[in-house]
Amino acid sequence: MSAGSTTQKKQTPKTAIVIGAGTGGIAIAARLAKAGLAVTVLEKNSFTGGRCSLFTTEAGFRFDQGPSLLLLPGLFHEAFVDLNTTLKDEGVELLQCTPNYDIWFADGEVFRSSTDTAAMKREIERFEGPDGFQRYLTWMAEAHGHYETSLRQILHRNFTSVAQMAGPRFVAACIGLHPLESIWSRAGRYFWTDRLRRVFTFATMYMGMSPFDAPSTYSLLQYTELAEGIWYPRGGFHKVLEALERVGRGLGVKYRLNAPVTRILARGGGDGARATGVELASGETLEADLVVVNADLVYAYSNLFPQQGAVGEKTARYAKDLQKRDASCSSISFYWSLSKKVPQLGTHNIFLADEYKASFDVIFQDKSLPDNPSFYINVPSRIDPSAAPAGCDAVIALVPVGHLTSAPESAPQDWPALVAKARAAVLAIVQARTGCEALAPLITHEIVNTPNTWRDKFNLDRGAILGLSHNFLNVLAFRPRTRAEGLAGAYFVGASTHPGTGVPIVLAGAKITAEQILEDHGMAIPWERAAAAAGGRGTSSPSGVVAGEGGSRRRVRVSSLDQIRPPLWVSDANLLLGGIIGALVVLLLLLVAGPSSLPASFLGDW
Repeated sequence: MSAGSTTQKKQTPKTAIVIGAGTGGIAIAARLAKAGLAVTVLEKNSFTGGRCSLFTTEAGFRFDQGPSLLLLPGLFHEAFVDLNTTLKDEGVELLQCTPNYDIWFADGEVFRSSTDTAAMKREIERFEGPDGFQRYLTWMAEAHGHYETSLRQILHRNFTSVAQMAGPRFVAACIGLHPLESIWSRAGRYFWTDRLRRVFTFATMYMGMSPFDAPSTYSLLQYTELAEGIWYPRGGFHKVLEALERVGRGLGVKYRLNAPVTRILARGGGDGARATGVELASGETLEADLVVVNADLVYAYSNLFPQQGAVGEKTARYAKDLQKRDASCSSISFYWSLSKKVPQLGTHNIFLADEYKASFDVIFQDKSLPDNPSFYINVPSRIDPSAAPAGCDAVIALVPVGHLTSAPESAPQDWPALVAKARAAVLAIVQARTGCEALAPLITHEIVNTPNTWRDKFNLDRGAILGLSHNFLNVLAFRPRTRAEGLAGAYFVGASTHPGTGVPIVLAGAKITAEQILEDHGMAIPWERAAAAAGGRGTSSPSGVVAGEGGSRRRVRVSSLDQIRPPLWVSDANLLLGGIIGALVVLLLLLVAGPSSLPASFLGDW
């Protein structure tokens, strides 16, 4: 791949290399190609999708290797709409999972989470009484605010300096996100039983964090499940990325698999250092005007960026700093082919540890596996029968565990023993709580991913499946930035850069990074033109629907009947203020007119 040299910041780049064909790499490749760049994606593995890839067996079982539930559907729609297509037009069918989860407790109780408000009312009142549902609605209103503010202020905005966080409007918005209070503490204001506090906080594990440490902001995760539903792409999660890849190829993106990158090439030194291409493990070098890194960010700074000389001095220092930052947890994941169906299990099942806080402490402080772990069981064949042969079930068991560590103060991590312990715990707990028959005799084939697997297969630093942690000092402008440190012409997309982890969040990040690249080089952003043509504030679609800032979808308003005109007295505060002003006006008129202006009968009454 050839490229001309880039000597001026605003010179239009002609070529781009994307390292890694994960969610972010596939999405940004399509966006840059739409803007007119010649894009080549280099992937170390023989498949695309990264952690969103699939396992298939000769017997006809299919498993999602990583994510298995689709949240924040608006961000998925937005990614396709920006490329002038839709999920439906690309053959992706989203199936809604009903109910959302069965949440199993050690005492035999089961909480069934659902988008059905009437069903949720019954479930909540069963444990917290008639007032519990009112508190739930209040919590939903707050979580809705977290959701909307995050979409507007964070997921569709880049942060290139800490100064951006100092603006009065942004500070006010952030205060409303309650970032300094843990989600567990905040949930305690609305849910008065430990059971429901657990039900409405466990989703922080999607961020690889303990609910006792995760900011309250992340209530938006369970809000989107309850307000928008949990979805599953028919054929597996990779169908979404397969469709994005196909759109990108149609725009000219080239993919090279089995092509691991060993280093990013650079020239110049100091502030003038600039990425010029990459070198592959084969020794082949490829030049480009810019390089986008979708490899794990911590791994990339430590292994792909220059580490020595004038070019590498700054990146080497930054790499050492990243190694000290908190990482998310890892997982031991089992992929089981079962010889028969297990009807007691739904599509999504959560088994919560009886010693809830202690179990998280073992994961995040001890970097190990609790004796009685919380874990997630996914049965894709329950929602999509094509995931398993007739009469059989595909089952995925994801057990959160501490990430890899070599710190001298940590206990040695005996992974074969921990895998055996996790397997035994899952099999015993599932049978005890659901009343199903023993699973072990039904398992005809097993695949296991451990922290070592995640590290070796996907170059994940410390085997942390969700990248860097999302604690307060690892978000917004404090999170590693999308423009690489110390090396111009290099950019990041993926879980450990802004805005963060999770497939929909990384899709939003691909848009942010793509727009930053185009703005850096004075190029037009093609999806902004489409949005303007649609007459909406977001991105247009062929169906006359607009994907708004938050990825939400709404009709383009063309009728006066659809104009949003909030009344002046939309809030009780405005109504009270209006009443006070009205009373003062009447009093002023009386004072001006004098007592003689009032009817005698009125004065007599008083």
